[in-house]
Amino acid sequence: MYHQGERAVQRRTGISVENWGSAGVDAAIPPVAAAFLARQRMVVIGAADDEGAVWATALAGPEGFMRAAGERAVAIDRAPTAPDPLGGLFATERDLGMLAIEPATRRRMRVNGVARRVGDRFEIRTEQVYSNCPKYIQTRIVDETEPPTGPAESRTSARLTAEQRAWIATADTFFITTRAAGLGADTSHRGGNPGFIALTGDGGLTWPDYSGNSMYMTLGNLELDPRCGLLFLDWERGRSLHLTGTARVDWDPRRAAAVPGAQRLVDFTLDRVVQVDGGLPLRWSFQRYSKFNPA
Repeated sequence: MYHQGERAVQRRTGISVENWGSAGVDAAIPPVAAAFLARQRMVVIGAADDEGAVWATALAGPEGFMRAAGERAVAIDRAPTAPDPLGGLFATERDLGMLAIEPATRRRMRVNGVARRVGDRFEIRTEQVYSNCPKYIQTRIVDETEPPTGPAESRTSARLTAEQRAWIATADTFFITTRAAGLGADTSHRGGNPGFIALTGDGGLTWPDYSGNSMYMTLGNLELDPRCGLLFLDWERGRSLHLTGTARVDWDPRRAAAVPGAQRLVDFTLDRVVQVDGGLPLRWSFQRYSKFNPA
């Protein structure tokens, strides 16, 4: 099925390749992808809640906690639980965007489809499976030191605190989930040097859209539905910051020209924020920034 949003963005950017985008992506999991999934320690997933707000979150565990369970199925031995904003939402199937990412090697793979919770695990029926280039991924390695354990704590608000604003202002990575009715959900990665995200006013964020694979799955979904979810990870302390709101693409080339490397800018308006402390069982140590990051 052609994605009208992707086609609209591709036309605007001068891309005319047939079947370039989600319409040209296979649903089957090839053996190399199955092997990659089996090695992963973390996966980022995203979906819309019952009110239509879109959220992104991360699940982590030992190697093997996620695996291919057939040609078009993925099983994850984890599922979001309260206080995660996606906790308890998958009693029945719903669209899911998933990104398996390996910061140590800068490899990533997207798996989109529908998911449901079965007991304490996730079952995903795949509709799109494909790998992405390593651009803008900062290298991090898992710290094998056992992290402190305890119940996860959360706070919810309609505004960012000063600490949360500082967290975002110094972030080098975040994840974004988008969706479009009848076309599914998608979760993607965004990275750059610290400061690549600008905070604008009360709950507003702006980030540059850098050169990528020109499939425009994220921007294509936003063309049809501006609702999206952002996820910021505190890699060293196991905290997560979940934002839901709306985003729009600013196509004014004069504004983008003021930001190094930006092809266009994306403006986000916050509706709600959930911070979860102690929800991630892994910690990561920073190694180096991507050589592709604009100065």
